[in-house]
Amino acid sequence: MVKYQGKGVYGAVAIGKISLFRRQDVQVKRVKIDDPTAELKRLEQAKETATAQLQTIYEKALKEVGEANAQIFEIHMMMLEDDDYNEAIQEMIRSQQVNAEYAVAVTADNFAEMFSTMEDSYMQARAADVRDISNRLIDCMNHDSKETSVQKEKVILCADDLAPSETVSLDKEMVLAFVTAHGSSNSHTAILARNMNIPAIIGVGDAFLKEIQDGSLAIVDGFSGTLFIDPDEETRAAYQKKQQEETEKKALLQKL
Repeated sequence: MVKYQGKGVYGAVAIGKISLFRRQDVQVKRVKIDDPTAELKRLEQAKETATAQLQTIYEKALKEVGEANAQIFEIHMMMLEDDDYNEAIQEMIRSQQVNAEYAVAVTADNFAEMFSTMEDSYMQARAADVRDISNRLIDCMNHDSKETSVQKEKVILCADDLAPSETVSLDKEMVLAFVTAHGSSNSHTAILARNMNIPAIIGVGDAFLKEIQDGSLAIVDGFSGTLFIDPDEETRAAYQKKQQEETEKKALLQKL
């Protein structure tokens, strides 16, 4: 049995098999372009597509986590129209005559770094939002889908991190819990997990991703923020009992 410690963001227990969350990593290259105007047009078209996608996600979130939490994606749409963000991208395209994908990637890095160095923890967590919308823009320009695949069985999803849009797009019926190497309790991802009633642990560290395997049995203790890989019989029995007690407690509260 191997144990990892992180921060629990939703208090519940999950027992099941691990599934490593894989997304398509797009390597953004710097490309010299001859027509900045055409590149700026590509950028605008990508923004329109990204906004339409975010509107769809917003409507899904509205049904699942309520208006207050769905506003995360309204904020993302507003960030796509932020003057400082857009002017930085456009100026790089014009002055350096580079492809829009590269300009977006560099601007995302700059803005994310700015947020991450702020003293306020809430503002630090906004770095993930900037990267989320920027990656979406890049995907739209490359005509890639933001959708990711999950095994068609109930699993404990393990990832380096989950963007807010990825979190709300999860099929709750197929995700027992999720565990991430990075993230903060102030992130929109953590907020969504709490409101989606998904047992979750964040900030476990990079090491666990290198050591876990698809299909391994795991226990997620969202109360203490503890992840058990290949638990022994005693630990498994104790958590099965705890899980049953929580189920009975919830059923009793629903009757009251």
